[in-house]
Amino acid sequence: MFRALLLALFTTLAPVVAAAQNQRISHCIAIADAAPGIEYLHKASWSDPVPEQSVRLHYIDHSMVLLQTEGGLSVITDFNGWTGGARFAPDYVTMNHAHSSHMTDMIPNGTVALKGWSDQFGIAAEHHLDLGEMLIRNVPTDIRSWGGVEENGNSIFVFEVAGLCIGHLGHLHHEPDPAQYAALGRLDVVMAAVDGSYTVDQPTMIRILNRLRSRIVIPVHWFGEPTLQSFLDGMKGVFAVERPGVSEVIVSLRTLPREPTVMVLEPERLR
Repeated sequence: MFRALLLALFTTLAPVVAAAQNQRISHCIAIADAAPGIEYLHKASWSDPVPEQSVRLHYIDHSMVLLQTEGGLSVITDFNGWTGGARFAPDYVTMNHAHSSHMTDMIPNGTVALKGWSDQFGIAAEHHLDLGEMLIRNVPTDIRSWGGVEENGNSIFVFEVAGLCIGHLGHLHHEPDPAQYAALGRLDVVMAAVDGSYTVDQPTMIRILNRLRSRIVIPVHWFGEPTLQSFLDGMKGVFAVERPGVSEVIVSLRTLPREPTVMVLEPERLR
């Protein structure tokens, strides 16, 4: 009888264990305490090829950032449908449930949309998409809603590519809890909404970014110079601040800045 029970238990658990073993492991979580060495950032053009073992980040507008890889994979974060006049359809887009300017039903042909929320109220969306040269995963977060709080109404998306861990905090409405911080792991580059009103207030966002200690922080969702400057003033002292006057940079492990740096990119739609 005991042997029969053991056999039944193994038969039940074997498919689950096999599925877990087959799922690509997040290196950002596995080595969250690691800090790669670094040098500098390169300017680029969004239509040029991406150098080896690098990622291009182009700030389109609002909260949309285009990520492009060496192999030609393209992803746009917080996609709202209007990227500019270029005839360009990204391979994947991520979207955010908090506001209409972070989501759309107008998805280009051939583009796969990853929603940060599920169709069941309060139930977390779950993404762990292995694209070969990129892994896309999400960390669900809560949002404010008319009834108070919608649990798991949005997601922070993490893109693991070229050895980098790149996060977009989305339309964040609260500081991550310990479990969410642990699920994020190491973030070498983080895109953060710094408006201080529609998302978390600026002191909270600054506290979040101080804890994450990403080598590059790209402010998005800032609406105007006074708001941006207020955020930059709050980050000075702990983070270096650079504003090279460009809309995009190419980042790799070897070219990350030596100290945590706020890199201000100028919004520019795709032309």
